[in-house]
Amino acid sequence: MQQNLQDQFGNIDIYLFDQLLKGRFDNCNKILDAGCGGGRNLVYFLNNGFEVYGIDPNPQAIETVKDLSKNLAPDNPISNFRVTTTEELPFDDGSFDLVISSAVLHFANNETHFDDMLRSMWRVLKPGGYLFARLASDIGIEELVQSRGNGRYLLPDGSERFLVNQQTLFNYTRGLNGQLYEPIKTTNVQNLRCMTTWCLQKL
Repeated sequence: MQQNLQDQFGNIDIYLFDQLLKGRFDNCNKILDAGCGGGRNLVYFLNNGFEVYGIDPNPQAIETVKDLSKNLAPDNPISNFRVTTTEELPFDDGSFDLVISSAVLHFANNETHFDDMLRSMWRVLKPGGYLFARLASDIGIEELVQSRGNGRYLLPDGSERFLVNQQTLFNYTRGLNGQLYEPIKTTNVQNLRCMTTWCLQKL
């Protein structure tokens, strides 16, 4: 019986789905979701024979993604899923073809924490590998956010997040010796919050 889209892809981030449709990650083999939660962005990769890893600071989330992996990809070791933080990734340099960071970086406590998380993910990425990041930004709502210091802002939706702007992303792209493999794209949700997709390839 033919699988439906939900079975094939799960509740995947739509912009990650866009990259899959474009064939961007067809030559990737080893995948890390840094901040994987229950594995919403890993269903496709587990279904299609990728070597899948995930980390999350929430033990319950890791148990959930282990169960998902056992059900969809019994040969994928559940030891690949670990309770840890993004800034302390327990993997060797240059281990992964793709690192996913979906709705994680905007939980940084300050500029140093953001930098530590980002550089940790970059460290474990192979040369030529891809970083797919979705994070909150002030792009398009610059006048509507209120600074709380240390890079954190109060958003119109009432949440407090670490926010980046486009220049910050350009500066990091150059500083990390990366290149954009997709233009920076931002979704504005009724001026309540903005989510930016930042897609880097490691040179």
